Amino acid sequence: MVFVFLVAVLCSVVASGVALAEEKIAIIDPQKVLFNHPKFQETQKQIQTMMDKKQQETKMAMEAVKGEDEQRRVFLQKRQEAAIEEQKLMENLFKDIDMAIRVVAQAKGFTLVLDKNQVFFGGTDITNDVVLELNKKK
Repeated sequence: MVFVFLVAVLCSVVASGVALAEEKIAIIDPQKVLFNHPKFQETQKQIQTMMDKKQQETKMAMEAVKGEDEQRRVFLQKRQEAAIEEQKLMENLFKDIDMAIRVVAQAKGFTLVLDKNQVFFGGTDITNDVVLELNKKK
């Protein structure tokens, strides 16, 4: 019985090794891709404008309420609103990046794309190809 179990384990290890050999792995630097997105600077300006507006709204709202607890509640609410708006503004960039990664990976036959910062060794860096793909859509 133990022999059958060991054979089964050995077969699964060998089979998983074969499956891994079929993977073609690429890596990207997500920060570089984001910073080189053609709309990144424009989006950053929109975010800064929105944050300045939210800061003024927060200041006025906190002056209008009394009590430390109520001010804390107002502050947290405004901070959450700002975070949601920032996420909405960045969402289009992330969608573009995701699509560019998919296009490049499929064109080059990669089956897995990983964050360069999470990989110690290996993989083909497609960061520049993804940036080029993003810039095609200018």
